[in-house]
Amino acid sequence: MKIQDFTNMEKFEEIMSNWAKATGLATVAVGADGNYISDCYNFTDFCIKLTRGSVEGKKRCEQCDREGKGVYHCHAGLVDFGIDLVVNGQKVGSVIGGQVLPENPDEEKFAKVARELGIDEDTYLRALDKVSVKTEEAIIASANLLGEVLNNFINAEYNSKYNGTLIEKLTGGVTECERLVGEIQQNTDALNRIQQRQNILALNASIEAARAGDVGRGFAVVAKEVGALSVESRQLNEQISKNIASISTVVHGMTMEDTLK
Repeated sequence: MKIQDFTNMEKFEEIMSNWAKATGLATVAVGADGNYISDCYNFTDFCIKLTRGSVEGKKRCEQCDREGKGVYHCHAGLVDFGIDLVVNGQKVGSVIGGQVLPENPDEEKFAKVARELGIDEDTYLRALDKVSVKTEEAIIASANLLGEVLNNFINAEYNSKYNGTLIEKLTGGVTECERLVGEIQQNTDALNRIQQRQNILALNASIEAARAGDVGRGFAVVAKEVGALSVESRQLNEQISKNIASISTVVHGMTMEDTLK
């Protein structure tokens, strides 16, 4: 299941963009396969160009992306978040981001990270100066808000599209049921007429058998078999008529419910 298949992505992007402008936090949405499904908002050079730009840094960042849940401290010392996007109990993607500091940074600590990643320390620290500082409480609240809004949005979009399609199919199914019930009723009427003729044939055969005496024994056998067949046909038609009445009641009830809605 892909978010793009049932979601208005223009509106999805609008939510992401407005949230990023309001909070100053970085964010991007990814699908269940881990590929980006939205633009990247407020991404910092510290994270993208430098940390992820190094071989070791990219490896560590990707591990954080996979394993990070909720709001957490990334390997480089910033605060990030990863919140699942879920529809009907199935994870369809994630919204990840953050890239902010919870407090004024310890430059020596970040210089050590730069050395581990093979990045020039001065370049790394200059980029760090441009990273926003937020309280951890504000980061958690902002991240949870974005996750809740996006989850509500995509679930509403899913229900609107697929439940609408289901209702459309059900409506078409009710119409088709009504047509089939009509055909069955017509066929039952035809069977009733055949059964009536069988009764007449059985009666005529009995009369002929009585007139013919011993010679008419064959007529008697035919009369008996035709009579038995007539009885079976009548019983079957009665059962079919009962079933039709039940089906008609159900179909009518479904049609009335749709009308009331």
